[in-house]
Amino acid sequence: MRWLLSILNSSFLILSCFCAAAQKPLGVAYYDVDRIYDTIPALFYDDSDYTPEGRLGWTSERYTRKIRNTAAVIDSMGLEIVALWGVENEQVVRDLSAACRGDYSYLHRTLNSLDGMDFALLYYGDLFYPTYDESGRGYLYVEGELGRDTVGLVLCSDPRTARWLIGDLREERPHAKLLVLGCTGSFFTTDFGLRDRTLRAEKAGRGNVRSARKWQMRDRIWADTALKTSEGEVFARRYLVDQKTGNPLTTYSRGVYRGGYGYSLPVFVYIR
Repeated sequence: MRWLLSILNSSFLILSCFCAAAQKPLGVAYYDVDRIYDTIPALFYDDSDYTPEGRLGWTSERYTRKIRNTAAVIDSMGLEIVALWGVENEQVVRDLSAACRGDYSYLHRTLNSLDGMDFALLYYGDLFYPTYDESGRGYLYVEGELGRDTVGLVLCSDPRTARWLIGDLREERPHAKLLVLGCTGSFFTTDFGLRDRTLRAEKAGRGNVRSARKWQMRDRIWADTALKTSEGEVFARRYLVDQKTGNPLTTYSRGVYRGGYGYSLPVFVYIR
């Protein structure tokens, strides 16, 4: 009887651990990485500043350091999905993914923007399974299976584009629970069934960019009311901020190389 009770207790503990793991919140971040160009001149847009001979002296050593710095931030967050803005091409995303300690898969699409900047997505393939994606001028939409939910990630920084896109998605893909990452402003209303999950942090005085000696919440996360999420927050660490000025440690400041991380901090939310 004792061994039977012991087995039952062990089975209960294993099942409890399994259930706890299954119910673990999943973190989603949006990170403007502040222009990661490679060092090779582009054919279809002007990236001449970001070349070894260019105005900013963008060398292989500086590129490698930028990749290493960005990967360090992503690893520090330790989140399962990270949406990126400001990568030049797939090679940059591949280098960044390889530099991360986390076993990230990636998805990248060329947006044909005037400055060559694209969106990309890093994600754990065993937790999020992309099933559909589309891209256009200024946005990337990635839809996938997340547990029992179909979640649509809208990566977009322009509120007018986002408003138009979300209106279409609500009609064409009503099954998807939306998470809008990066969009500034307050262009969304309850008509779209979205909530600004970074609003509480903003009201508390937190933000992810610094202007006129004040923090401002430029990049936001809007969550579908049908999606259970935590309140959004800013990923702020001492090593990301200049302790003298209070500003983020940037890669360049007024054209002078500083070797920092970027001018903005990531924002994130947990999906329960």
